[in-house]
Amino acid sequence: MAKAKIVQINPEDNVVVAIAPIQQGDEIAVNGEIIVAAEDIPQGHKVAVRDIGENEQIVKYGVSIGHATENIKTGHWVHTHDMKTNLSGEVVYHYEPAVPAPKTMPTETFEGYVRPDGRVGIRNEIWIIPTVGCVNDCAKKLVEMNQNLVGGNIDGLYTFTHPFGCSQTGEDHKSTRRVLADLVRHPNAGAVLVLSLGCENLTHEQFLEELGEYDEQRVKFLTCQDVEDEFETGSAMLRELAEYAGRFHRETVGMDKLVIGMKCGGSDGLSGITANPIVGRVSDILVAQGGTSILTEVPEMFGAESMLMGRCVNREIFDKAAAMLNGFKDYFISHHEVVYDNPSPGNKEGGITTLEDKSCGCVQKGGKAAIMDVLSYAEPVHTKGLNLLYGPGNDLVSATNLTAAGCNLILFTTGRGTPFGAPAPTMKIATNDRLAERKANWIDFNAGPVASQGESVDEAGRRLFDLVKEIASGRKTRSEENGFREISIFKDGIVL
Repeated sequence: MAKAKIVQINPEDNVVVAIAPIQQGDEIAVNGEIIVAAEDIPQGHKVAVRDIGENEQIVKYGVSIGHATENIKTGHWVHTHDMKTNLSGEVVYHYEPAVPAPKTMPTETFEGYVRPDGRVGIRNEIWIIPTVGCVNDCAKKLVEMNQNLVGGNIDGLYTFTHPFGCSQTGEDHKSTRRVLADLVRHPNAGAVLVLSLGCENLTHEQFLEELGEYDEQRVKFLTCQDVEDEFETGSAMLRELAEYAGRFHRETVGMDKLVIGMKCGGSDGLSGITANPIVGRVSDILVAQGGTSILTEVPEMFGAESMLMGRCVNREIFDKAAAMLNGFKDYFISHHEVVYDNPSPGNKEGGITTLEDKSCGCVQKGGKAAIMDVLSYAEPVHTKGLNLLYGPGNDLVSATNLTAAGCNLILFTTGRGTPFGAPAPTMKIATNDRLAERKANWIDFNAGPVASQGESVDEAGRRLFDLVKEIASGRKTRSEENGFREISIFKDGIVL
């Protein structure tokens, strides 16, 4: 019989995960005992290592990820056909502090662009921000017409189009205004042209109020209805902005100035074993050096709260985290949706069964540091260390949310692959060797050796941290090389 490659994440687990496909009859070694696979088990999927009775809890990561819907015999496949979630609605959370002691490390450096307000960018780009979808094509044409401005200290000229800025009300209107203003302030943008139509709901006055103080050399405004030729006027403004942005040069700065976002998408059964824990190590290293990391995707915290809540630095932050979690559950319920219907067909094919299963893997990206603050949607980060950010799990929405919060760089783990990029450089981290080899034009880092070659998570985390420093210092991500950059703004209400 062949010996199966598996991992038992926690000694208390009654399931293990197949690192490679298991064939019926393969031997599985667990805790010094040998069991025999009763059926074929796909890579990333779970296999029972003891008999599990109907309604008994399925334990992975040392916590329940659901319950058995039938009797499951040792060696059998555990998935959607024989287990279900335990999740329902709101939960009363109790603060049981288990705040880890802060760790410190010598602060390493990278080469970044120091802005007048003291923040640091890892790119020196010119951005065109449309305030309304009606001028999207004008923004695209201005980018196309003015590529001659790119070069030297100007790393790129980009626009981020969207369908909003008009016919919105209430919180949706506020969200659009907030996200766009956050992008204007982003430190990766050396200069910004704000492009408006002139008759949209998001008026110039509203935008100025949202933006607050700004440098008139760095930010310029163009209302297309107010000029005869928006392309001539816009090009002239872009030349002035390029002259300003060109004054910035890379200089050596500490990693304490870096802000990273952490995101997963197209996850599989290895996400919580390889890529996500590796990103968690990077987060812990950065925080220990005085830097900042942000974890979002609130629905993908449901069922994994025990791994997060005790780490809140004090009761105030715990209460904010509890309100964030239950607030998002209320959002689901108010739209007549169940809170546990989250894993996608691709997630399930990759071995993730329930939302708890997905969440326990997802939160590994948060490492082990204390949670210092909880941010509302698109709220700019203002506390160093690990932060939680309110927002959905949708890849484009959450990556935009992380950028708006101030992330210089996004670490995006994936088991199935995805090509998109946010305005901030978006590093794709493969959970498995096959994806890294097959989609090398998408993937920046392969976490697969943790499963396939026995590399430790600590070793891989150090390897990824070194790559983060290179990307922060100017090396392009695959998504940047491919020219993939876009935004998506969270929408909840009606369109007029």
